[in-house]
Amino acid sequence: MSRNAKINTLLLVLVAALAVIPLVFGLGDHKEEPFAGADAEAETAITELDPDYEPWFSPLYEPPSGEIESALFALQAALGAGVLAYYFGVRRGRRQGEARALERLRAETNADTDADTDAEAVSERRRV
Repeated sequence: MSRNAKINTLLLVLVAALAVIPLVFGLGDHKEEPFAGADAEAETAITELDPDYEPWFSPLYEPPSGEIESALFALQAALGAGVLAYYFGVRRGRRQGEARALERLRAETNADTDADTDAEAVSERRRV
């Protein structure tokens, strides 16, 4: 197994452990919503510290349930990942295309140089 394969395997195991450990040890069981997002946690902390606090603005759209909110967040993350993947793919494709064009140009230049050299050799033979 190569060094890169070992590192990738170790990283995969660590990511799996990060996902499984909270479930196995029951972290968050004492909470009403054990895996709520940071926004919900912040709202709870603010309400505990200052019960009279009024937000500066309200959301444009309030999803009817937490599941729909999670689905919309996942959709947003997937779209963002798709845009990034597209950008990096196009960038890599352009770089590869430029490299291929440069190789073709060099090959044509070498072929022209070789043809010129061959023509000179033929003309030298005829003179002799």
